[in-house]
Amino acid sequence: MTVTVLAILETDFIPQKNLARVMNDRLERAARDLEQLHLKSLQGKGFSTDDLIVYLSYNPKYKVRFLVVNDVPADIEYFVNELCGRLGYLQWKTSLIKSIESLD
Repeated sequence: MTVTVLAILETDFIPQKNLARVMNDRLERAARDLEQLHLKSLQGKGFSTDDLIVYLSYNPKYKVRFLVVNDVPADIEYFVNELCGRLGYLQWKTSLIKSIESLD
């Protein structure tokens, strides 16, 4: 399985310039750690050849949020949700996801 974690540096709000630099560095480090340390076990043999793509960003209250972007098996998505929850990250809720869930 190929694991990719992307730090989305553009947000819905605009922090001060000095704060933005610190926040962006922190977010990039969190994305790198999530990909290379925490999700490294998913890159081993025995997993499907699917890709796992996770976005990390900030919400307006400066909390890190995450979103699994592509379709992955339910157990992999559950693992990522639990892991990110233990790391203190919030699940990223968007209007697109809400509209898709309402169709189900």
